[in-house]
Amino acid sequence: MKESVERAKVLVESLPYMQEFRHKTVVIKYGGHAMVDANLKRQFALDVVLLKQIGINPVIVHGGGPQINLFLDRLNIKPSYVQGMRVTDGETMDVVEMVLVGKVNKEIVGLINHCGGKAVGLSGRDGDLVCARKLQVSAVPSEKDLQDKPPELIDLGRVGQVTQINAGVLENLYQGDFIPVIAPVGVGEDGQAFNINADLVAGAIAGALSAEKLILLTDVEGVKNKAGQLINNLPKEELETLITAGTIAGGMIPKVRCCEDAIERGVKKTYIVDGRMEHAILLEMFTREGVGTEIY
Repeated sequence: MKESVERAKVLVESLPYMQEFRHKTVVIKYGGHAMVDANLKRQFALDVVLLKQIGINPVIVHGGGPQINLFLDRLNIKPSYVQGMRVTDGETMDVVEMVLVGKVNKEIVGLINHCGGKAVGLSGRDGDLVCARKLQVSAVPSEKDLQDKPPELIDLGRVGQVTQINAGVLENLYQGDFIPVIAPVGVGEDGQAFNINADLVAGAIAGALSAEKLILLTDVEGVKNKAGQLINNLPKEELETLITAGTIAGGMIPKVRCCEDAIERGVKKTYIVDGRMEHAILLEMFTREGVGTEIY
């Protein structure tokens, strides 16, 4: 009986948050260990279905880097990276689109539907959902290069950056009680596909939908200070200082940049959350303490 009472208390504690976020949109970037571990995958699907059931509009954007590398390895294609981004020639783009859209996306859709939801899989090419152009990246110049010549541009192939989100495609879906699941493949003006970082796609979609929250599921607890302690709340105005000081470094930089960009596009709050934690989404949304780092 005591355990039953505790469960009831948890539900009561969650009620104000359920009321606050009802009819609001939450964009979730799904990636990392949560996409690999069978138990975490099922819990993720159940969390998403629960959000929809109580009147929240979840929109899922997923990654799939490890799955792409696995398939490239089978084809004896060695992946190449520049500044953390996958160099994507035509052959690699075919694999990226096949794996993200044809395999990973459909697995996520199937799991959500199996758990009682109504998910629909999309890529950015469907309905011109994610319009893109070729990403221009400059080589990191040496001090001598800065004096002698302008920075050299690096050709990453079919790597893109978002230029526009056609949000009407998604609004029609979740108003029809569907859960959109989006692969981060964009479309250029000439119709060709572009490989785009999933964090950036999630941030752009959250901004276009004026989402209440953007949640990035990662394989770390969140942003930490120099002492290794989790920073629970972080104003976006402090991000540049922490990056310059090296407190925020490596793969965390594009994630906080994504959050910063989403806030500037009108998203209310953003979160970097440890996807290895069971029911991380529900803990972030429906408890006073939350988990991870909130960037606002």
